[in-house]
Amino acid sequence: MKQTKNIKEKIHQLLIIFFPILITQLGMFSMNFFDTMMSGHASPLDLAGVAIGSSLWVPIFTGLSGILLAITPIVSQLVGAKKEKDASFSVIQGIYLAVIMAIIVIIAGAFLLNPVLNRMSLENEVQQVAHDYLIALSFGMVPLFIYTVLRSFIDSLGKTRTTMIITLTSLPLNVIFNYLLIFGKLGLPKLGGVGAGYASAITYWIITGIAIFIIIKEQPFASFKIFHKLYSVSFTKWAEILKIGVPIGFAIFFETSIFAAVTLLMSNFDTVTIASHQAAMNFASFLYMVPLSISMSLTIVIGFEVGAKRYEDAKQYSWIGVATGVILAVVSGLVLFSFRYEIASLYTNEQNVLNMTGQFLLYALFFQLSDAIAAPIQGALRGYKDVNSTFFMALVSYWIIGLPLGYYLANHTDLLAFGYWIGLITGLAVGAVGLSSRLVYIQKRKYKASLS
Repeated sequence: MKQTKNIKEKIHQLLIIFFPILITQLGMFSMNFFDTMMSGHASPLDLAGVAIGSSLWVPIFTGLSGILLAITPIVSQLVGAKKEKDASFSVIQGIYLAVIMAIIVIIAGAFLLNPVLNRMSLENEVQQVAHDYLIALSFGMVPLFIYTVLRSFIDSLGKTRTTMIITLTSLPLNVIFNYLLIFGKLGLPKLGGVGAGYASAITYWIITGIAIFIIIKEQPFASFKIFHKLYSVSFTKWAEILKIGVPIGFAIFFETSIFAAVTLLMSNFDTVTIASHQAAMNFASFLYMVPLSISMSLTIVIGFEVGAKRYEDAKQYSWIGVATGVILAVVSGLVLFSFRYEIASLYTNEQNVLNMTGQFLLYALFFQLSDAIAAPIQGALRGYKDVNSTFFMALVSYWIIGLPLGYYLANHTDLLAFGYWIGLITGLAVGAVGLSSRLVYIQKRKYKASLS
């Protein structure tokens, strides 16, 4: 990553960082998709079990891995300040913390998994598949958390193309291991949906190994000498990572868990409504990869500029990112509006479900526009290490405004299930306004500090 002199250079550098992140995020999204899809070809029970297991695991992992994403702004600011030795120390401490977190998750799972599944009133076979799938997945939790730190380090240097290549390598590997273990090929046991868990665990070990190899052998990563010295544990550095990372993790958890909560609350509606909601929400999650990738890109470039005390450059990046998000949201929104029923047909051939999914996708259009502003601003604020505001606004916008308003509209007006979407859109819009105000305040504060 390099210093930029004008708006054109900034747009170019942001896009160079953004596109690999977008492909990486889509690749990670696809891995879960292939697990579910291929399990469905084993049996409906395997499909249901893996879907339940994934729905339990994804919010937990995204929330906890969000803590480790603190490495990105920490390292990018240190690199901007030309403190490479301190950056190496931070990465190693992040790895130590990642291992501890993974072990805590595994121990907690051993005590809580069965009680949670027992409360869900599942068929015995489905519950067994969900249980065994998560147990299988646990064998890859340590490398998965370590990889999150290594990816954050690689991305913090602006080398997002490297993590893109690693992710694209992992996808075919995951599909191959799924095929072998789900269906029992080449003399391996036929494990059904549980095989998807083992396939993912094996894939996590491989991509972590690839990341370590690249960091040791390839420049500019090798110059940091990450693994050349065995540092002792620094609780002070852990405290810094957690101070930045915990609010990030909670903000991400609030965002991901709200959709699971809405799905549970919608269980009172008929099957057509639930299926249509799930299809539209899945496609909306797919579209969210765009503003999310812009958000992650802004954390990197703004962290780099803030570390170098180039606050005007950081400010310019912030609004370039927001403008890019809005432009892409308008384009994808027009496509969504024009082809919503064609998109719905990707999920179903049933006319009732298709029609209702098309209606839900209209609401997804407004979801898009709110996300296009809120997500990039979240990334910008994280680049400034201002993470508590993003955590607070995620709590307020989703859980204090969005969900209660959605519940009221869905249960006490004629909007029915669409009320939940209107509630979430309203909450997200309020969050976007609040985050925008916070970003302007932070930028003014940094500017004044630079004058003194």
